[in-house]
Amino acid sequence: MTSNNNPNPRSPTPPEMRFSQSIPEKRQRGTGMKKTLSAGLVLSVMIPAAFLLLSIYEGAGRGIPRMNASPSAYASAETASGISPESSQTDSGEKEQDVEVEVPPDRQRLMGIKTVAAAVIPLKKTVRTVGRVEIDETRLTTVNIKLDGWVEKLYADYTGKYVEKGTPLAEIYSPELLSVQLEYLNFLKWRPSLGIRSQRNMEFSLGDRTGIVGRITMYDIDPLVDVIKQKLSLWEIPEKQIKEIETSNKPIKTLTVRSPVSGYVFQKPVFNGTRVAPGDKIFDIVDLSAVWVLADIYEYEIPFVKAGQNAKITLSYYPSKEFPAKVDFVYPSLSGQTRTAKVRFVISNPDLLLKPQMFADVEMDLDLGERLAIPESAILDTGKRRIVYVDAGDGFFSARQVRIGDRADSMVEVVSGLKPGEKIASSAVFLIDSEAKLRGVVQ
Repeated sequence: MTSNNNPNPRSPTPPEMRFSQSIPEKRQRGTGMKKTLSAGLVLSVMIPAAFLLLSIYEGAGRGIPRMNASPSAYASAETASGISPESSQTDSGEKEQDVEVEVPPDRQRLMGIKTVAAAVIPLKKTVRTVGRVEIDETRLTTVNIKLDGWVEKLYADYTGKYVEKGTPLAEIYSPELLSVQLEYLNFLKWRPSLGIRSQRNMEFSLGDRTGIVGRITMYDIDPLVDVIKQKLSLWEIPEKQIKEIETSNKPIKTLTVRSPVSGYVFQKPVFNGTRVAPGDKIFDIVDLSAVWVLADIYEYEIPFVKAGQNAKITLSYYPSKEFPAKVDFVYPSLSGQTRTAKVRFVISNPDLLLKPQMFADVEMDLDLGERLAIPESAILDTGKRRIVYVDAGDGFFSARQVRIGDRADSMVEVVSGLKPGEKIASSAVFLIDSEAKLRGVVQ
């Protein structure tokens, strides 16, 4: 009989003992695996970081950090090297060079990037606008009347009629004119008799040493005749017609209004039987041998437009004909609705091809002189600043802020930020800017 107190070494181990023994063994194996994984992670981070730092400071010989890494790596590299990201000046007090972004040549070809050098070139700005043909106000003549009366007859009886200088325009009946003529004829009739009766002899000393006395004979009726004659002249009755009144001894019933100039009847506010008063306008006559073209110029273009500049004017009605002109006057005020100013051109119009209210196309080539300029496509406008990407060589581009001036067609003046000869990207600038933002070069 065998005792149960003597354990058998070959007897199977109870399940409870097997479970309690497996737990420490598993813990030991898990700890070893964790240490191995931690060491691997450290190595996987340190090795790329070392290569990353080497790549960032690859261009240290040129003093420019190459932005081939992520923004966080670039910031950590600056902190590790003792360079503050906010620092913008070197020990010498000069500004650091622009941070660059790398665009390899093969990618430049795929992106369609082209470069051009900033240069001092003559800038010419072309201003194109729309104008309208107007009458020349200096060739407009108003015919008015200086006495009361009625329109007895119209010779220029419709608007647009051409009249020669001296041509009768209308006949005006005026009772006042008829009364003055009768008075004038009576004075002429009475002057031979009444004048002698009322003559006066006046003596006066000439004031010389010999004591000569001068004598003058004056008739009282002559001044009255002269006053009436002067009144007729102020009513624009010709001297020839006054002589006819004296010769015929008969008053004229109506006053003949004649055209003072040759031209076209532009306005005719009167008709047969219309009553007129002193100062009333009865005709506007305009000479269309020369006309104005009034063009609208935007306010940002006004500084470039000066009197005397040449312009080309064309009309859709005559596409094959070009009318040369010069700026005659720039009006001093702007339109509050369109924010434009009027510019006036004077054009000779002997064939009367240009008629008032016609529309015209106006083109002016303005010389702005020689200025440092770049293509307009090379500028990236962010709203707050203008940026260009300067070609730094070896596939690197640096963002640089510039200040621009006048624009001339496809070119833009650079006031500051660039020097003549510096190469900049002139196309695909937005793609370069996107690449720079992805790499944290620009914000």
